[in-house]
Amino acid sequence: MKIVFMGTPQFAVPVLRRLHAEKFRIAAVYTQPARKQGRGLRLVQPPAAQAAEELGLPLRQPKILQRRAEHGVLEKLAPDVIVTAAYGKIFRRRLLDLPRFGCINLHPSLLPHYRGLTPIPWAILRGDTVTGVTVYRMDEAVDAGPILGQRAVAIGPDDTGASLGQRLAEHGVELVCSVLRGLQAGGLKAWPQDPELASYAPRLGRDDGRLDWRLPATQIARQVRALQPWPGTFSYWCGLRVKILEVAVVDETLRRVPPGTLLSGGGKQPPVVAALPGAVVLQRVQCENARPQNGIEFCCGRRVTRGDRLRGHPVQPGGTDRA
Repeated sequence: MKIVFMGTPQFAVPVLRRLHAEKFRIAAVYTQPARKQGRGLRLVQPPAAQAAEELGLPLRQPKILQRRAEHGVLEKLAPDVIVTAAYGKIFRRRLLDLPRFGCINLHPSLLPHYRGLTPIPWAILRGDTVTGVTVYRMDEAVDAGPILGQRAVAIGPDDTGASLGQRLAEHGVELVCSVLRGLQAGGLKAWPQDPELASYAPRLGRDDGRLDWRLPATQIARQVRALQPWPGTFSYWCGLRVKILEVAVVDETLRRVPPGTLLSGGGKQPPVVAALPGAVVLQRVQCENARPQNGIEFCCGRRVTRGDRLRGHPVQPGGTDRA
């Protein structure tokens, strides 16, 4: 079976590596183009492109997939199936109809739940205990095509967006290979999605990482876990932007203090911050232009003390977050 593989981020890499290891004929790998990153704005290849180069596979990175010239390239490649995993493009009908087995996509949710771009963090944000992976035959609607296979995956209480994504990719690898063998053997039946059960995972931006201490402690902890590694969560103390990398829920008690108030901190005490209701302990943080550190180091280095406040926005001129 000849395959064209399309994927871009780390989530796509295990699938590509397994397809190569299983001796599927990979005619080409498509990824998004390299992008400028870091202070030096140097061009950095996406993870799937790096993997393709390492494996010695032909790599293509068109800015626009739907151009006639690129379609001509795909016609010459004549794939039996196009396999996608987080490629990031919508396919038109002429591309969907090109391979004899169609185009199949690995999606990290149990469709029709969490259609869209960010199903992994949304499953954690909403407190789900189970998610999964789905392989479906693509059509012109987003994540709405008939399902070829699914596997459920438990969400652990300490899962982050990164750890859950890695585990879903590992399960997705097995599912993709199983579906491809079923297509090759013939007789694999697809079943339609129920649109009445559909839910959506909208795009997340940097500002979605802003912590609102008026939320319950359990929800704040979910937000911190769900948005790691990107976009990450943050708060402000004395005008300083502080990334909140890891927290733990202390309790769900309602306290008579403003949300964001440090209930402990300084000395050898880890910082505990009041939510509404409950409280969380700051286990790992990172200040602007500094390395990650534990909560005690943060309090000692910045002289953060009990009664200080963390806020979702910088304090107004003339104000203070000091106790």
